[in-house]
Amino acid sequence: MKAREKNPVLKSMVENLRDRSFREKKPILLALAKGLNRPKRQGHEVNVDSIEKYAKAKENVVVPGSVLGTGSISKAVNVYALRFSESAREKIEKSGGKCLSIEEFAEKTPKARIMG
Repeated sequence: MKAREKNPVLKSMVENLRDRSFREKKPILLALAKGLNRPKRQGHEVNVDSIEKYAKAKENVVVPGSVLGTGSISKAVNVYALRFSESAREKIEKSGGKCLSIEEFAEKTPKARIMG
């Protein structure tokens, strides 16, 4: 998988995730790298109500794109994403969850579900 010519920070993140996936034998990192490597017009945007619908309480959710604030959430869910809208960040933290970056996910590599 070749990293797309785009944002240099995103390009290096995709390459690092891909390399770590093969080195540490963690396929979730490769799936995340593929999700981040998509064209912008096919990008991932997940609303808070989708996280509420599909995620279990105290679960880790990875979004290789943006989390938007449409809907409501009542579960305490840790969400790892590239970007968060202000309303999404407020709703997730108000429900007891955490908004974390993809880099933090790559360092810890907990069990998670990829949405988007």
